Amino acid sequence: MFDLKVINSVLDQLETERGIPKEKILEAIEAALATAYKKEYGKKGQIVRAHFDVDSGKTDFLQVKIVVDESRVYEEKEGEEEPELPEGDERVKYNPEQHIFLEDAKKIKADAMIDDEIVFPLENKAGYGRIAAQTAKQVIIQKIREAEKLSILNEYGKREGEIVTGTVQRIERGNIFIDLTRATGILPYEEQIPGERYRQGEQVRAYLYRVEESPRGIFLRLSRSHPQFLKELFKIEAPEIANGTVEVKAIAREPGSRSKIAVETHDEHIDPVGSLVGQRGVRVYTVMSELRGEKIDIIEWSEDPIKFIEGALSPAKTISVEIDEAEHKAVVEVTEDQQSLAIGKGGQNVRLAAKLTGWKIDIRSTHGAPIAETDGENVEMTEVPTATDENKEIVEEKMPEEPTSTETAKEADDDQEKSSS
Repeated sequence: MFDLKVINSVLDQLETERGIPKEKILEAIEAALATAYKKEYGKKGQIVRAHFDVDSGKTDFLQVKIVVDESRVYEEKEGEEEPELPEGDERVKYNPEQHIFLEDAKKIKADAMIDDEIVFPLENKAGYGRIAAQTAKQVIIQKIREAEKLSILNEYGKREGEIVTGTVQRIERGNIFIDLTRATGILPYEEQIPGERYRQGEQVRAYLYRVEESPRGIFLRLSRSHPQFLKELFKIEAPEIANGTVEVKAIAREPGSRSKIAVETHDEHIDPVGSLVGQRGVRVYTVMSELRGEKIDIIEWSEDPIKFIEGALSPAKTISVEIDEAEHKAVVEVTEDQQSLAIGKGGQNVRLAAKLTGWKIDIRSTHGAPIAETDGENVEMTEVPTATDENKEIVEEKMPEEPTSTETAKEADDDQEKSSS
């Protein structure tokens, strides 16, 4: 029925290229042959199994009967209506094609017990017919798909939470379909960095945040706007994060615009901020380049909420921070020339600081007048600070032109040199 050279070649190819074990394919073939045989020659209720020898190409068909007794089945006597079983009685109707009583089974197998299987050989047929062959083909294809789906689930399920790389396959209604070789990833419009444009065939890196199984196949959900994408990019660039010496404690991100990331070190000789900045800023600029110029502030995390909030509002300098534990709120006082920096364009700096720290932050002037309030999502401006003639030059000087950190790349280099010496 089968060309053995062809089938062995297919088995080897599926195992090598798709990672589907030969045993799974053989199970699919045997299930298909049994289904085809039963469809063509079987009887109602009959359990048919097939054994396919890949070396000889010979197929043996077997009928399986389950060993039962009166506690498992009931017999329907001729001329009598089917009895109504009492509640809790799980017996099924006796079918001679599917069941064999214990006393009869013991004549074939002396040590037979209830629920054992007794196997009987079936006659091999010369041909299965067009319908049977088509049935076998469909079952084989289905089993191969199931095995391949399981293989993909095993592979990408382990990679959930990592960065994957693929090429743009197609673009539909703003969603990007990315070819990952063995599977297709979906980068939804809302998970893309605003302003990014993609072309077919372009290589894309993205964060695999969820692996979904559905009747239509395996869906790999990707994101470039997820906060963890930023962490995984730094993990690639900074070995200190990968080996656990430096830990990312919190991330606040507005994709495509600006991010703040708080880090701490578990080794007092390692500078956590400098580890992410790198020599002459090479590490942070590599990450920024991947994010198409997104500004990144790197802050040293602190258990002291006052220090943490002061660092989170960087590059602005604060005069004082008062915290209200009951309302989980911080009131920050800044000088007039620092107001623009503290709030940021459209309230972005204070909003990201609130998200990063988890505290509501109010910005106030040295006179105690409220300037801005935020809950981490929205910023309410009470007074919009402007650059006066006296402080315009100072404000412009303080506003960063490039993505910043709480330390410059040069300072990080100096600290690393000191710690190494």
